[in-house]
Amino acid sequence: MWICTAFIAGTIVGCKEKSAPSEPNTNMQPPAGPTAAAQPAIDSRPTLNEIIAKRRGWGSAYKNWAGKDAPDFTVTDINGQKHTLSEYRGKNVMLIFWAIWCPPCIAEIPHLIELRKTISEDKLAMLAISYIDWRNTTEAVKRFVAANPIINYTVTSTDVSTMPKPYNLVTGIPCSFFIDPNGKIKLATEGMMPLPQMKAIIEAER
Repeated sequence: MWICTAFIAGTIVGCKEKSAPSEPNTNMQPPAGPTAAAQPAIDSRPTLNEIIAKRRGWGSAYKNWAGKDAPDFTVTDINGQKHTLSEYRGKNVMLIFWAIWCPPCIAEIPHLIELRKTISEDKLAMLAISYIDWRNTTEAVKRFVAANPIINYTVTSTDVSTMPKPYNLVTGIPCSFFIDPNGKIKLATEGMMPLPQMKAIIEAER
């Protein structure tokens, strides 16, 4: 059971597992994506601490997992293809935990689309993982993606019981785990993130 909370400048930035979600709108189109011209240039690579210090609308999460090996898992995407985390060793990985009924998750989609356009698949793997519940069934996720064909990254739907810690501990969404090419968890975040900060985290050194 979830509830969306945390308003900043009138915007919902995160959903917590507290109460039943509202009826999902499978015909919802994601808002227009940010253009490259609208994004501030990143002239240098800030550290993770500097990125976190300047955050707005999101926070770091699961801090005790930072620097540890990312536990392996296998999920099947909505097209029937299997994905094993360890197979992406050698590239950055972004795991995005989300749900179709979560407004900030939907608002984050254009930023994820632009991220996929900006960083090639040989450098960054993106897995959007949607946990199954009574409103967030695999079929509902498939319908949502079919209604939003501009989504250009891998979308999966799975049961939380099939996932290891810390991924099965996620109670606030959107939640992202940034994993470095060596398979270490660089940073976990909770709350909607803008494109520039996603890119900065991927590019930052620990």
